[in-house]
Amino acid sequence: MKKLLSLIAVCILFQSYTNAQTAEQVKEALPVIDKICKDFAEKNHLPSLVYGIVVDGQVIHSNHIGISNTTNKTLASGQSVYRIASMSKSFTALAILQLRDAGKLKLDDPAYLYIPELRGQKFSTDSPEITIRHLLTHAAGFPEDNPWGDRQLAISDETMLKMFKKGISFSNTAGVAYEYSNMGFAMLGYIIKKVSGQTYQNYINQHILKPLGMNNTYWDYTKVPKNQLAIGYRWLDENWVEQPMLGDGAYGAMGGMLTTIDDFGKYLTFHLSASVSDKKESSVLKRSSLREMHQPWNFSYFSVDNKNAMGKPCPNVSAYGYGLRWVQDCNHITNIGHSGGLPGFGSNWKMLPEYGIGVISFANRTYAPASGLNTQLLDTLIALAHLKPKPLPISPILKQRQKELVAILPQWNNGEKTGIFAENFFLDYFPIPLKNEAEAVFAKAGKIIKVGEMVPENSLRGYFILEGEKAKIKVSFTLSPEKPALIQEYNITNVE
Repeated sequence: MKKLLSLIAVCILFQSYTNAQTAEQVKEALPVIDKICKDFAEKNHLPSLVYGIVVDGQVIHSNHIGISNTTNKTLASGQSVYRIASMSKSFTALAILQLRDAGKLKLDDPAYLYIPELRGQKFSTDSPEITIRHLLTHAAGFPEDNPWGDRQLAISDETMLKMFKKGISFSNTAGVAYEYSNMGFAMLGYIIKKVSGQTYQNYINQHILKPLGMNNTYWDYTKVPKNQLAIGYRWLDENWVEQPMLGDGAYGAMGGMLTTIDDFGKYLTFHLSASVSDKKESSVLKRSSLREMHQPWNFSYFSVDNKNAMGKPCPNVSAYGYGLRWVQDCNHITNIGHSGGLPGFGSNWKMLPEYGIGVISFANRTYAPASGLNTQLLDTLIALAHLKPKPLPISPILKQRQKELVAILPQWNNGEKTGIFAENFFLDYFPIPLKNEAEAVFAKAGKIIKVGEMVPENSLRGYFILEGEKAKIKVSFTLSPEKPALIQEYNITNVE
């Protein structure tokens, strides 16, 4: 695996990944993507499927299969409005972070400060108080509540608070486990109301949807133009059976949003901007907070049986951020996003921040397995479009230390006097063995004909390749946290 990762990184040195090039690479794979989606819709008996692909801030492809309303035979389109269920959770989390950044709450505040009915409610007497952070990461100790939570969507604040006051049943102590909780996000919706003085719907509309230009996104399905509203169905006895639309209420903060593929593309693009540091900060949320949302805050599972789109074993690990799911597979590819499922609907969005791409899919069939589809689409795009992670920028200090290190190899002449090594270095490495090792490696490589660029792993660690007439040399080093940063760790070896 290390050799494979090394080869991939070397390849990155010799290819330019401009937005246009990546988009063109993806476009060449679109016929295969469309075929996968068509087959998926047929196999899973979906009345309709709409999907979109985002590359470097642009929706470069969207498609619409089937009918959004079987009674009226309405064709699905980019303006069809689907309920996206738990994909709503990240909007609620984003609103909480906006309020945190504005100094109106703290993530480690006890939730009872905003919902007094929660005071003293714990799994056990020695359990901690539930915090906002616990609610954001499904760590409050509440039991998993699908599909019970779905049916609470339209209840009023008053009914919800009465339920809390009556008492909550806990499955775990807070802060020690992951267990998916719709109730926890309903609480966050109420906290938004208490802190902002607006319903969570109005707050999110004003502070997230409007600034992002999401003008065809709703909470109340009765407000959606009838010719745009996708109706939800179950597949029963070889027929699509229409499902009652759920109303707009206190639990909508966990799953009540309705939107279009075009609107959600704007939201996915906003999340992808978290890795772009050379642009002006968004008025919606500063990049540091957006990146904070994307972090794996609460471990959820490790799957040894996972397989990739080609059917090959590829274990993955999953965690939950703030209203978002984080997954990393056996190839160290990280995807971030969320699924949604309610009676009549199934949806998912996933993005690969290191690649600058993402996919969205909405369907109007109960719990349509859109997550599996999107994973397949991303795996296929990487394979067919030959996509690679975007290279990290090379920090000036890495570049400088590389040049200084190359100057003393392989003899290590006056290495101790160069001033480029941290105080630990010659206590952990010794001049004569360093010289003998380097000379042996250089002898095997022959005359050096090229010094490769640094391949940074971060701003203070990386490696470079020396190309010899007979073999290549890999030199890696790590810098210390002091300023200026000095070389604290080093390795040299021949590579194929």
